[in-house]
Amino acid sequence: MLTDGRNSQSSWKFTSSITAAFCASIALCAISGSAPAQDKIPQFMQKDLGWVSVGGFVEPPAGMRGPIGQHPAHAFHGNLDGPGQVTPPIGNWEDPVLKPWVAAHMKKTNDEVLSGERSLAFTAQSRCYPGGVPGQLLYPIEPMYFIQKPNQIWMVWQRDQMVRRIYLTDRHSEIVKPSWFGESIGHYENGELVVDTIGLQAKDKYSYINNFRTPHSEKLHVTERYKILPNGNTLEAFIKLDDPDAFNEPLYMIKRWRKAGNPFLETVCAENNVDVFYTNLVPIPRAKKADF
Repeated sequence: MLTDGRNSQSSWKFTSSITAAFCASIALCAISGSAPAQDKIPQFMQKDLGWVSVGGFVEPPAGMRGPIGQHPAHAFHGNLDGPGQVTPPIGNWEDPVLKPWVAAHMKKTNDEVLSGERSLAFTAQSRCYPGGVPGQLLYPIEPMYFIQKPNQIWMVWQRDQMVRRIYLTDRHSEIVKPSWFGESIGHYENGELVVDTIGLQAKDKYSYINNFRTPHSEKLHVTERYKILPNGNTLEAFIKLDDPDAFNEPLYMIKRWRKAGNPFLETVCAENNVDVFYTNLVPIPRAKKADF
C-alpha cells in the first residue's frame, strides 16, 4: 500500500536524500534520452533550481468552469498592489457551483473576518498547516523543488520541508487512507507529468482547496498536468477538481511558477509564528508528543 505524509527528517538527512536523488537522476536522464516522444520526461529537477509561485489560480481556456474567486462585494488589495489598505481574501460563497454546505462554511469564515471576530483570514501557508491538493501549490515566496526518480517524484517545499510524493504507477492502492496530500500516482505523457490524486482528507476543518477557505469532501479527485513552457523559465500546471459532494460541476484552473536559482534552505514555519498581538489568529498546529 502506498503512503504519504510530512517529511520530518533533520536537515542533514534531507540534504543527503537530495544528493542521492541527483545521483539517481543520471539514470533518469538516460531514460529520458531514449524514451519515445510521447513519454519524453520533462526535467523539473536541476541543481539548486527551485520554482517560485507566480500569482494564484488563474482561469482555464474558454468554455471551462474556472476557480472560485474573490467575492465581488469585497475587492481584494494585496501587499503587491501598490499603496492602499491590504484587505483579506473573501471567497465568493454565492458562486452557484458550490453545494449548500460548502457555501455555508465559506460564509461563516468570511463573517468571522468581516465582523472582526478573527483578525485575519486563515490560509494554510500562514499558519503552518499543509495546504493539501491543490491548495499547497499556492505556497508563495519560498521555492518548491522536484526530485525525480525512476519510480517516484517528490515535490518538496522549502518551508517546513513539506514533501508530496507522486508514485509512477498506473493504479491506486485498493484501500487509500485519507491524508493531507492523499495518494498521487503519475506518468509522463507528451513531455508532461500527469498526476492523479485521491484520498484527500476532509474531516479537518482546515482542509481547503484554496486560500478562500473552500472546503471539499473525501470524494475530491484531482488531476494535474505539469509542463515547462517554451520559454524554459516557467512551470505550468493545468488542474481539474472533481468533487460531486462539494461542487455542482468540475472546476478547472491553471497555476504557474517561475524558475529561481535558489539553494535549498531549511526553514521552520512555527518559529516565532505566534499571536503576539492577541488578535485571535487561528492557532498553529502543535504536536501532542515529541518526535524523539
